[in-house]
Amino acid sequence: MPVLIRSTHSKSLPLLRLRRAAEILLRSIGRPDAELSILLVDDAEMARLNKLWLKRPYPTNVISFGQQGADFPQSENDLFGDIVISIDTARREAANAGMNLEQRLEALLVHGVVHLLGEDHELGPVEAERMTRKEQALLDALYKEKAMADLCINVDHVATVRQARGTTEPDPVTAAGIVEIAGADGIVVHLREDRRHIQDRDVKLLRQTVKTRLTLEMAATDEMIGIASDIKPDIVTLVPEGREELTTEGGLDVVNLEKYLSKAVTRLHDAGIPVSLFVDPEQNQIEAAKQTGADCIEIHTGLYADAPSSDIKEKEFEQIVIMARTAGDLGLRVHAGHGLNYRNTARLAAVSEIQEFSIGYAIVARAIFVGMERAVREMLSLVQKGYIE
Repeated sequence: MPVLIRSTHSKSLPLLRLRRAAEILLRSIGRPDAELSILLVDDAEMARLNKLWLKRPYPTNVISFGQQGADFPQSENDLFGDIVISIDTARREAANAGMNLEQRLEALLVHGVVHLLGEDHELGPVEAERMTRKEQALLDALYKEKAMADLCINVDHVATVRQARGTTEPDPVTAAGIVEIAGADGIVVHLREDRRHIQDRDVKLLRQTVKTRLTLEMAATDEMIGIASDIKPDIVTLVPEGREELTTEGGLDVVNLEKYLSKAVTRLHDAGIPVSLFVDPEQNQIEAAKQTGADCIEIHTGLYADAPSSDIKEKEFEQIVIMARTAGDLGLRVHAGHGLNYRNTARLAAVSEIQEFSIGYAIVARAIFVGMERAVREMLSLVQKGYIE
């Protein structure tokens, strides 16, 4: 991965947000694939590094080490450099400036990046002013894009429990209200043709009660397009559907169904509904999705989530990152979901191109033991911070 980050200090640090910020900065300087290493240390370690490399026997807030030049030929690598930040100093500076630690860390990260670009404020007032201008430009770019991904909760499996006994409880509409109170950004339901869990009644009531946004997952059939056009969810996600499958088993074959899906997208757009296509992380599928006129894709993360080995998981993760970037370059909004849980979501949440996660089963399963509100808050913490508070 282009951004490597670790801390020798407290574990309760915004590492996820800092990694996401670093990825945005690398894109802003035209080096999205460059490798940047970030190390967070205490004042004692920072003083040691300063004395060892810069002949300064005291801690500073940040130091940078470039990895370019004759010893690092660009044709053989894309190493950008190393940035070391003192958490102790950053904390003091944040308190003195009346800002939070995350803001100060981002400012120091930007400062380190500009140093790696060859600027040095210590050379004189002209150089200092030029460096300040570059830092501000990068901070502006960062704050424009840095928002963390949204988390939308799929409540299908609350309905699964209800349908198992054919009663009225538990009610997914009630669950959706608790999910919103817990801080989720939206509600997702999949109205299947066989109505195995979510029912038409649920979707109608959710449209009346959801205060965030409602995503309706569905097949691209005449019946479903008619229902969506009548109910008008905030967005429709078109998914493949098989009556024998336990859950959605892969992405749409947009390449072979492009004309058919294009008509569905057009009909939904005519009803004023944005459309997302659920696709595998494959370039030809994403390019075809763009051709249909869809506004968004949701990347199927199942192969990553269910990978039988660490090597395969790493390969699938890299593929998701590359395809998320490809989709973003095509002007598509990028969502991700399927098989995500409390063990594998945080890493994907650091991918800045992913703007929304759709997660359901893992949250409903955990809610059995800790309650729905806590289960949602824990997943929100993973998506926003990279750890459970």
